[in-house]
Amino acid sequence: MVFSKFLDPKNDFCFKKIFGTEKNKDILIHFLNDMIVFPSKGQIQDVTFLKTTQDPETAAQKTSLVDILCKDEKGCNYIVEMQVAKDKEFAKRAQYYASKVYSSQIKIGQEFFELKEVIFLAILDFVMFPENEAYKSDHIILDKDSHEHDLKNFSFSFLELPKFTKDIAQLSNVTEKWAYFFKRAHETSEGDLKKLTGNDLIIERAYEELNRFNWNEVELATYDQADLQERVYRGTLAQKFDEGFEIGKAEGRMLAGIEQEKENTIREMLKLGLEESVICAVTKLPLEKLRLLRARITAL
Repeated sequence: MVFSKFLDPKNDFCFKKIFGTEKNKDILIHFLNDMIVFPSKGQIQDVTFLKTTQDPETAAQKTSLVDILCKDEKGCNYIVEMQVAKDKEFAKRAQYYASKVYSSQIKIGQEFFELKEVIFLAILDFVMFPENEAYKSDHIILDKDSHEHDLKNFSFSFLELPKFTKDIAQLSNVTEKWAYFFKRAHETSEGDLKKLTGNDLIIERAYEELNRFNWNEVELATYDQADLQERVYRGTLAQKFDEGFEIGKAEGRMLAGIEQEKENTIREMLKLGLEESVICAVTKLPLEKLRLLRARITAL
């Protein structure tokens, strides 16, 4: 079996090792500055890693667990998520995570003006917005009529990898290089690496962090375990889908049988010459549908 030199950055352990450690903090800062639009407050100079678990206030509430949580030198908060398995509720989960981080800033005695911005960034290995062709989308809160951006403390950015289809020769900016990195780093050859990174030393460093020959045995075992867990999870989802599909087919056959039985009953009632109002009252069939059925039977 031939192994690629570079590991897959979508792997949960691998992702956190590259972007969620003090050792590689400069890679995270570079990535955030490349991926997030900063119209007024300037680029990030430094970040402080925060606890990724947002504890619930009561036992009845859910605990929020994110991949990477940090704040910059101005106190703005950043949530960075890698989501491989398709989640139809991910948009709601993103807003939930952001709101938890936002509300957790206020302690007893503090004022609301002390609340700082929350920026949510997700790399997705599935299509989240099928009606939007763009592989990267940025979402902010705007006034419905004037489009003024008055509510500025929340923003969401999503990178949908399946929508990104460019190869190395087509890459024209650093955002596209990051998209390629997440989607196809584990397929990148040594020969293609220089063409991909160019003069960007940080992205080159990110590739070096993926180099399996720089990982020790414990790290590689943890990587494999995270990969196995993801495969098991996807297999469980596939099994649940298959089971649901079979249940749906069985229910469909049962309902079809009931409808056919009902139609046979109506046919017999029509042969007996019963009034339409009587048939409708007994079978609960709307009059217009009864007349359509009568017309179909007559035409046979």
